[in-house]
Amino acid sequence: MGRLDGKVALITGGASGFGAAMSERFSQEGCKVLIGDLNESAAKATADKIGSSNIKVRKMDVTQEADWKAAVESCVKDFGRLDIVVNNAGWTYKNKPTLEVTVEEYTKTFDANVKSIFLSIGAVVPQLKKQGGGSIINISSVGAMRPRPNLIWYTASKGAVSNATQGLAVEYGPDNIRVNAICPALSGTGLFEQFSGKSNTEENLHKAAGNIPLGRLTNPMDVANTALFLASDEAQYITGVDLQVDGGRNVF
Repeated sequence: MGRLDGKVALITGGASGFGAAMSERFSQEGCKVLIGDLNESAAKATADKIGSSNIKVRKMDVTQEADWKAAVESCVKDFGRLDIVVNNAGWTYKNKPTLEVTVEEYTKTFDANVKSIFLSIGAVVPQLKKQGGGSIINISSVGAMRPRPNLIWYTASKGAVSNATQGLAVEYGPDNIRVNAICPALSGTGLFEQFSGKSNTEENLHKAAGNIPLGRLTNPMDVANTALFLASDEAQYITGVDLQVDGGRNVF
């Protein structure tokens, strides 16, 4: 028996990084997964690598209301229900002085990181209510509580994610819909150069890990295992939390 047997999850940005790891872990625990990603070919490659017949792929722009509606309809049509939604897709501009950030970069950051969650609620909550509850997991950042220079508007967007998570948890708790956020630290995934402003070399990865008490960067499976717990019935009394998966970075 898997920890997510009989459950169906929609994971955005599931083609790579944290999203790919979550898709893999959820599938291993018996969950049926729809990977929604703007890069459909990469999502298909991830699904093929996982190798489960219980994974489907859909091209999805999380900043578009129609794509959210279609993704929920796809889950219900293909799998019969929807239990778990992971708002993982996001974006950041490159680490740089705030006065160099363009209006376009600011807008894209808030659209990808905040508007996407706004749209997700309108699309998924009615389905979760109909089924008697569910779990929504938003991927925030340790930057939501420990902002740093040069990524001001990215960390501000994640602050909005964490704040909205708590408010949504209160509003939809009576409907048995749990809403939680995961706050990772810096990871060596594809966005390392964007976040750090430095090239993705072993030396720079090692230096970045020096700012984390546990001595390493966030591994995608660290986030995947945390999301698995929050999505499972083991966390049925947990809602409205910012769970920091950051090796102690938030207190250092």
